[in-house]
Amino acid sequence: MPKLLVSVLPVLIFLVALVFLDSYKLVKFRSVLLTVFIGFAAGFACILINRALFDVLGLERGSYARYVAPPVEELVKAAYIAYLIWSRRLGFMVDAAICGFAVGAGFAILENVQLLGSLQHSNIFLWVVRGFGTAVMHGGATALFGIIAKTLHDKHCARGTHDTRPGSRAGSVCAAGVLSMLPGLVIAVVIHSLYNHFLISPELSAIGIVIGLPALMVLVFQQSERLLQDWLGVGFDAESQLYEMLTTGRTTETHVGQYLMSLKTRFPAEVVADMLCLLQIHLELSIRAKGMLLMRESGYEAPVDPDVKEKFTELKFLEKSVGQTGRLTIMPFLRWSSRDLWQLYMLGKK
Repeated sequence: MPKLLVSVLPVLIFLVALVFLDSYKLVKFRSVLLTVFIGFAAGFACILINRALFDVLGLERGSYARYVAPPVEELVKAAYIAYLIWSRRLGFMVDAAICGFAVGAGFAILENVQLLGSLQHSNIFLWVVRGFGTAVMHGGATALFGIIAKTLHDKHCARGTHDTRPGSRAGSVCAAGVLSMLPGLVIAVVIHSLYNHFLISPELSAIGIVIGLPALMVLVFQQSERLLQDWLGVGFDAESQLYEMLTTGRTTETHVGQYLMSLKTRFPAEVVADMLCLLQIHLELSIRAKGMLLMRESGYEAPVDPDVKEKFTELKFLEKSVGQTGRLTIMPFLRWSSRDLWQLYMLGKK
């Protein structure tokens, strides 16, 4: 029992600390638990893959651990985070960091439990190193992949090209989206491989990880919250003004309103009406989601209105009604960036 605790508690404590440090609570605790279980599945898959590859390649165990196991394991761990990014279920770097570390934590726990069964007579100091070093390394490498992949994906795939509904994967896995995953994956593999080379003692490696990873996470959290605050302020003000203009009927007093009214010359009246309704409902849902985030920052859990699901049903109906051309026409006002898609997904899954 002492060996088990010392091999799994450090990574779990670090994960819980990441969740509680997130002042906006962007990732729900139940989602973190689900991601840990996905990490278990990734660890089990890697056990089977590594056994098969080890038998096929016939490499010495040390060489396999340095050059084959790292890319296999980091690729399997990164797959779920890449899915979350591609499907726009992660809004900011901090989301990717928490989910990435959760996958790595689940992976490391399963790996340590499996090794504990085969190394029953080992010294407890080995498990101290594995708990504070290897386990945290697994979580940190996948978290780093998520941070880099999310940053590059936002930069190169800021807008979906086909299906703009929240949570949709259609059209989101573009060439740039795939390429945006590679740098983070390469860095995670290199870190993992260097750790397995034992260039310095395992004790110093564990100390370096325990000191360096928290410092990196603090920087990521600070940058992510700065971006979130800027996005909330600018987006909330602009959307509130546009929403007020639509609901009060003052659509001809601004250039935006004049543009919307000019659509009557290009589309049938009923289509224009649906386009304006689509824009109004989207703005309402977006403003609600931003309001929830602002309340979370103040320490309150905002209840979701019971009519939200009906709003999403109507939103999907209107999207089909106006068609692809209609959606593209009002796209500048819908703000379909990955973060805006994420906030609607967050509100819709309540």
